[in-house]
Amino acid sequence: MSNITTDLDQRLQAYLWSVSLREPPLYQRLREETAHLPEHNYQVAPEQGQFLALLVELTGARRILEIGTFTGYSALWMAGAMPEDGRMLCCDINGHWTGIARRYWDEAGLGDRIELRLAPAMDTLDGLLADGAAGSFDLAFIDADKLNYVHYYRRCLRLIRSGGVICLDNTLWSGRVADPDDHAPETEAIRAFNALIHEDPAVSLSLIPIGDGLTLARKRQVLPRG
Repeated sequence: MSNITTDLDQRLQAYLWSVSLREPPLYQRLREETAHLPEHNYQVAPEQGQFLALLVELTGARRILEIGTFTGYSALWMAGAMPEDGRMLCCDINGHWTGIARRYWDEAGLGDRIELRLAPAMDTLDGLLADGAAGSFDLAFIDADKLNYVHYYRRCLRLIRSGGVICLDNTLWSGRVADPDDHAPETEAIRAFNALIHEDPAVSLSLIPIGDGLTLARKRQVLPRG
């Protein structure tokens, strides 16, 4: 987890922001407030938030699902890029962090576009599937507990429409996934997820070295036989 892009030195990071980043002042204030929290590294890098917003624009996403919201920075970028009739569902379990998120969503005028469910994400996802929401989302962003990545991914794959995109954060895990001596449970879980999605014929795939590694998976359309 990282709020800067892995392996960029400070000079190159500053240059990247100077020629690419278009961060609204409100978003910057949220990022700076979050920086005072002990868990500040849970927040995505600004360039990653902007990239997620671009994905929303490119895909025309109107229904977005986020698993792991923290203080709402990534949700702010994505919801701000949706059309006015777009709606976003955010899943988290921490009322303090998401209380910060709500303040900024409301200040941005996006509070009515974002529904927050404070419950274990697996319960929320299973509830959506039980309610017939399969295939109803355009884009999902997964940035929560790594031990459940495989489970989150499998459920999101059912909830996303054909042609929809699933984004998963931290899939390079600060390089620890490439360390054969690192057998920490979260490292092993991300390795297992990366291996699973690499072989999954249901999606087109790219792992992008932005932030701490961002995997993009586009759900392939199943064509009728004959």
